[in-house]
This record gives sequence, C-alpha cells and structure tokens, in this order.
Amino acid sequence: MAEFVRQLPALIGVVIGALGSYLAVVRSDRVRLRRETAARWEERRLAVYSDFARALKRSVTLTYRVAAHLGNDPHPHPLTPEEAAPLMAEAAQARDPAGEALLLLGSTEVVERARLWVAAAMEMERFLRAGTRDPDAWQVLLGRQRSARERYYAAVREDLALPPGHPARWPVPTVSGSR
Repeated sequence: MAEFVRQLPALIGVVIGALGSYLAVVRSDRVRLRRETAARWEERRLAVYSDFARALKRSVTLTYRVAAHLGNDPHPHPLTPEEAAPLMAEAAQARDPAGEALLLLGSTEVVERARLWVAAAMEMERFLRAGTRDPDAWQVLLGRQRSARERYYAAVREDLALPPGHPARWPVPTVSGSR
C-alpha cells in the first residue's frame, strides 16, 4: 500500500495529463468544425451571389441586344423584340429561383443592393417594351444599371470579406447621335 501511495502523485499526473489532452483535442475539434462550417456557408453564399448575378446579367444582356435593334445601343448582335420575348421570359424565370436563394442566404445589404439592380434592369425592360428610340435616355438607364451592379458587387465583396474588385467601368462605344 505504501508503494501505491508513493506512486499516486504520478498516477494523478497521468490522469490530469490525459484529461487535459482530451479537453484540448475536443476544443480544437470544435474550433475546426466551426471554421469549416463557416467556410462552407461562405462558399454557398458566394455561389448564390454568383448565380443571381449571372441570371440577372443574362436579362441585362438581352436588353442591350433589343436596344441595339431599336438604335439605342451599339451592341454588335441586335435582336428584335419578337425574337427576344421568349428569351427574356426565360431569363426572368431563371432569375426567380436565384432570387429566392439570395433571399434565403444573402446578407441584408446584399439583398437590398440586388433589389436595386433588379429594379434598374426592369426599368430598362419597360423602356424597350415601349419601343422607345432615344439613345440618350438609354444611356441614362444604362448608367443606373451599371451603378446598381457595381454596388451589388461591392456589397457581396464586403459580406464575404473579399478585397475590392474592378468596378467594371470601361469605355463603351455609343450610338451615333448620343453623347
């Protein structure tokens, strides 16, 4: 028994060491799990943000093409409103699920910026549905849409803690007769 009592401090040290090691591993695993979960959600949000932008940009590109047909835009591939109608409907339909995913996973700021970008795109669509032929007015709408897109991307970058990106502002040709 005396031998056991002499070895008891070493035995207690081993038990304390094992318990400390176990607690350190559990804590480390919890931290790693939280970090991996956060990274997965961040990847999902980035995918949702990208999918939404791609869907909306498809609609916007179609408006450029119709505007080119009406003489408002220099897009090299004009499209008549009749040819564009089913493509516009398809693009709008593709926007809906992307928008719902954005509402589900997006930050408040990103969702608000997305709403403003959609509003600018819809204003462009209304302009074209009216058959308006006014390159100057089209350039104003185009500027609003581009600013809204830029603010959307800035909000996405801020939400995901990404570095600032390119504002996508480069000179584009204008239609003769516009500024």
